[in-house]
Order: sequence, then structure tokens, then C-alpha cells
Amino acid sequence: MAAPVTKDQELELTVDSLAYGGNGVARLNGFVVFVRRGLPGDTVRARVTKVQRRHAEALVTEVLEPGSQRVEAPCAHYPACGGCRFQDLAYEAQIAAKHGQVEDALRRIGRIAAPPLEPIVGAENVFHYRNKLEYSFTQLEDGPTLGFHKAGRWDEVLEIERCWLTTELGNAIRNTVREWARGERLVAYDQADQTGYLRHLVVREGRNTGQALVQLVTASGEKYDTGHFVDVLRAFPEVRSIHWAENASPAEVTNLPTRLLWGEEAIEEQLCGLRFRVRPNAFLQTNTGMAERLYGVAREFAALTGQETVYDLYCGIGTIGLTLAREALTVWGIDVSEESIACALENADLNEIANAAFFAGNVGQSLEELHERSGDPDVVIVDPPRAGLAGKALRRLGEIGAPRIVYVSCNPTTLASDVKTLRAEYGYDLLRARPVDMFPHTPHVETVALLERNPV
Repeated sequence: MAAPVTKDQELELTVDSLAYGGNGVARLNGFVVFVRRGLPGDTVRARVTKVQRRHAEALVTEVLEPGSQRVEAPCAHYPACGGCRFQDLAYEAQIAAKHGQVEDALRRIGRIAAPPLEPIVGAENVFHYRNKLEYSFTQLEDGPTLGFHKAGRWDEVLEIERCWLTTELGNAIRNTVREWARGERLVAYDQADQTGYLRHLVVREGRNTGQALVQLVTASGEKYDTGHFVDVLRAFPEVRSIHWAENASPAEVTNLPTRLLWGEEAIEEQLCGLRFRVRPNAFLQTNTGMAERLYGVAREFAALTGQETVYDLYCGIGTIGLTLAREALTVWGIDVSEESIACALENADLNEIANAAFFAGNVGQSLEELHERSGDPDVVIVDPPRAGLAGKALRRLGEIGAPRIVYVSCNPTTLASDVKTLRAEYGYDLLRARPVDMFPHTPHVETVALLERNPV
């Protein structure tokens, strides 16, 4: 049957709910329309942008009647900036929607009729919570500036004067670098024609230590006075580490080898009573306060007694594994990033933790070797990327058959898919799941899940 709408058609719709990913869900005689910029309860006029057999997508052109959960967004750059999606949705409605999305994924994809889902852990601070931001340079008539990509656009950058997700320090560093770039008469890189020089700025903060790391990313060649750049940033006493990376490829990336221009190789952060060294490319949860809450849930689900062998897969700089090491017999961590593993080893030494070991390698390829070296695990902690557990990693994990798996997920759909496989093929039951809101005003939600293997 043909879809009841056509591309570019104008529709009047009432938005019922939010889908995972952030679009509103409306129905036209039972036909689903995903509505960008539509919030629950809104009556809107929307233009159809894409039509498929089972659903269509549309963009709001006018809010005819706002829903009761709509609020005034505080940021002057909203909604043009692509960094936030829901500053105009009451926070209570945001977390209710995220809780519902996790439940829906576990029911629909995971095939669990009654998911054992516990109440979502709401954020302690809904603004100024990020400890890391990556900005893009763009060229204006009066010189280069810094900002974020416009909502829905890869080729346009919006100048940012004040971001509500970072701190006043983060905003001040970004604006100071902008003025430095203009004073030096440098030119921003143009992605379309691949000309220009300045590409990205990365600012990382140790929120519990007051330390900051700054990384400048340029095209190839040293076309600026590095000493002057350092002097400009040293005006901020919080800045302890200044790095520079060159990107000769068209790819928009910041995860690059860096050259230390001044200061320490890394800054320090404190989590769960431990110290962690953080280098430019090391992974650390970007919401420090809620990372401690997330790890607290993982620790509760792990239920360690001091006698367990723990695997920490996708361990990053060792944050979860090291916070659990105090209550485990041994912890064994794997991560594909050599820089993160270097940090994990350093962090173990920094905190005088002798019962944790970390290895660089692809989890799927290295898990069998780790099993041969360390023996059977009692508990496995997995914190994979958004794509979830890769096929080989999931298979090896299932074959090893640890009694308990604590799955820390940043994507409820891949969590649900992996849970379905672990249940159907390897005999695991989902006993508990708890969402944690790490990223207010965005569609993202973390979930901690506890799976236990049925005894044979």
C-alpha cells in the first residue's frame, strides 16, 4: 500500500512521544511520521522531507500549539546549534522519554515482555556538565571563529559565544583562542575545498581537580608562533597541558597523534576517590559527576566480595576496572587504544593498585588469549562503543560463560540486541537494568544491565 503522504507536503500533526534519536512521533491515520523539532503534546505544521513504505520524516515549520512540557531554552544559539536537541523540553519529560526508550528497546528488540527496568538516574546538573568539548573553526568576513556544526549540517559551523554545556572556563578558553587566531590573521580550514589552516580546538577539564588541557588541530605545516599560542593560554592558571596535532586528511577528526607544546603530557581527574591521568586522546566519560553515579550502579550490580576475577572489556583508561579493583581479587582490562591502555597502567600505579593489569588489543581477537592467561572470570564488565559488542567479541564472551555480566551501554538498541543474543544462544537472563542520564538536552542515554547465566 502506498504511503498516505508525499515529499514536501505540509501536514498538521500532533506529536505523541519521542523516538530514540530525538524525533517526535506523530501518526496520520495510523501512519507514523517522525517529526524533527516536534515535542510531545505539540500541534505543529511540518513539511515532509522523506517518505518510506512504513513511515515518513518531517521538519516542523511552525508550532501551532505548544505542548505543556515545552519550556524556554536559555541558550542564545538554540535551536540553530546542533549540540543540544531538547533545551526546550522540560527536564522531567526528557528523562521520562529516555526511560521509555530503553524499555521499548528491551521489549521490541530484546524480546523481553516485562523488562526488569529500574527508575532512571537523573542528572545532578542539567547544564555546564561536560568535561570535554570539540570545536570547529570556520571563516567569517572578520576572520576565523569557533563553534559547532549547525543542526543537521555537516558543512556549516555556527559561531558560539557562550555554550551552556561547558563551564565559564571552557567558554573563556574558546573565545580567547578565537581572538588569538584573528590577531594572527590565520585562516580557518574549509572542508568543501580543503583549503585553509585552522581545523579544531579541543578543551578538556578535570572537573574535580581544576586542571585543563587544550589541543589545537590544524592542517599540515607550522604556520603560527607556537610560543605565542602557549603564552596566550598560560594566562589561564588552570591550563596545565597544551598540545598540537596536524591533520593532513580530509576527515574531520581530532583523535590524532599530538605534539606537546607546553606543560604536562596529561591532566588529572578524580573519580570515586581515585586519581586518573587523562591524555588528549584517552577516553573518559564526558560528564564527570554522572560518571561517578554510573560507576556506582555498575559496582552495585557487580556485587563483588573480594574473591572474584573480573574482566574489564573496552576498559579505556581503566576507570571502571580500577574503581572495582578494591573489591575484587584481580582485574584484567582490554582496550584497542594503546594510549588509553598506557593511561590505565599509569593510573593503576598512581593509585597503588597492584591487582589490576591492562592490555592493548581488539577485544574480539584478544579475549581468548586473556582467558587462557587469567582463567575463568567471575564477573565481566563490558562498556562497548555505540555499535555494541562486535560479532566475535559477543561470541567469545558467550562462550567463556562468566556467571555474571555487567553491561554498560550508551545505546539501548544495541544493548537490547546483544541481550537478545546472550539470552537465546548462551543462556543469560537479564536481571536488572537501570538507565542513567549522562547527557541532558541530548537524545543519548546510558544504561547499566546485569545478566546472569543459567546454571547448566
